[in-house]
Amino acid sequence: MANVSKPARPLSPHLSIWKWGPSMAVSIIHRATGSGLATVGTILFVWWLVAAAGGPGTYADFVGMFTLESGGLNIVGWVLGLGLTFCVFQHMMSGVRHLFLDMGANFELKSNKMTAYLTFILSVVLTLGFWVLMLEKWNG
Repeated sequence: MANVSKPARPLSPHLSIWKWGPSMAVSIIHRATGSGLATVGTILFVWWLVAAAGGPGTYADFVGMFTLESGGLNIVGWVLGLGLTFCVFQHMMSGVRHLFLDMGANFELKSNKMTAYLTFILSVVLTLGFWVLMLEKWNG
């Protein structure tokens, strides 16, 4: 049998070839925040259900992880609270951006780049604003 070589098939471009930009970062972060929200949200929901079924003491321990104790929030509560809040706002801002892209708008390079940066800026501002309001209500 003759050894017939086939022509080389085109290779799919790898991430190292592409120039990284804000649009690529927003897309990757959107997927990561969506997966993170689903995973961590499910774990917290199951934890809450188990705590509620476990009785008042177990539920009080769960609530204690996410409420102010002796002038400060538990470190687990801070990490989960701030992280999840940022993920919610980042995922939401990115989703709004993708909505405009799906409608056929915002494909110009300059405006696309600007809205990519805006998703990060607005998610940080909204997260900080949310926590400022929450802590004012808590202490007020």
